[in-house]
Amino acid sequence: MRKTETAEGRSVRLLRVGEQVRHVLSEILARGDVHDETLQSHLISVTEVRISPDLRHAMVFVKPLLGQDEDVVLKAIRTNTAYLQREVAHRVRLKYAAKLKFVADESFDQGGHIDSLLRSPKVRQDLDEE
Repeated sequence: MRKTETAEGRSVRLLRVGEQVRHVLSEILARGDVHDETLQSHLISVTEVRISPDLRHAMVFVKPLLGQDEDVVLKAIRTNTAYLQREVAHRVRLKYAAKLKFVADESFDQGGHIDSLLRSPKVRQDLDEE
């Protein structure tokens, strides 16, 4: 019997499709294919794409370089969602075109917060005692 679930509980197929969508979106944004001044003037990372089990919805996590103008960039991406959905549907051959939902990736902020907590004098004192 073949194992089709990963440790997180998502199937390998969902992860593979999510990664294909992430690559396509990254390429479109990096090449400046979207005719939007805001998107062309910012470097944007597509950090993760989570696909629903029926492959009809995709949650796309994006982060502008250094977090600059995140709200403006997110608004510009959302304005161009229809174009991005068409391009993804064209380049990633699936039965249905996934509906894309763009959200800001907060994992970098959370990582920075955890790092600052670990470096705080109070925590450092506890760690140094060991």
